[in-house]
Amino acid sequence: MATSERTLVRSARAGDMDAFATLIERRTAGLVAFLRRMLGDVEDARDVAQLTFVKVWQNLDKYDPSWAFSTWLYRIAGNLAIDSLRSRGSRSRTETESFRLVRGGQDEGDAHASLARDEVRRVFEACATVLSEKQKLVFVLREFEERENAEIAEILICRESTVRNHLFQARRLLRDEIGRRFPEYVPGGSALRGEREGK
Repeated sequence: MATSERTLVRSARAGDMDAFATLIERRTAGLVAFLRRMLGDVEDARDVAQLTFVKVWQNLDKYDPSWAFSTWLYRIAGNLAIDSLRSRGSRSRTETESFRLVRGGQDEGDAHASLARDEVRRVFEACATVLSEKQKLVFVLREFEERENAEIAEILICRESTVRNHLFQARRLLRDEIGRRFPEYVPGGSALRGEREGK
């Protein structure tokens, strides 16, 4: 049975570099994918992932094992991603591999699913510029990482109601921007009224 991440953290705290290397190996691919969605560039994502693991190593003594290690890891990575977005003064390079803007409100076979991947990227990148860094972080964690609102609240150290508000605003802003700039992807606009705000 695989060693738990909490056990690996305890070993790493005691100076076991192999344990820390195992943590890095387990988490790198998922973390880079998450950061790529946030930052829109795989090289930037790799750089921030490396910095995340440096921060984790430097702060192992601050990790509270009552929290899931992934929650703590994504909190550090999310903060660094926001710093990176702010430092380059642009929110226009977000990339995603899917276009599930209306989670639960659209069928997989609708107009969004018929878009070619490059077109999906182009539309999403253009429209995601309307989001704040926090809205983008919540949206990516919920829609693409499929994290529950409760875990996102833990990652951001905020209330679930704040997560729901960020998510609702992100969905609304994205849909309005898509409707404004790419109305061909929002037939009649009727789908926009079917959102379940609490999800």
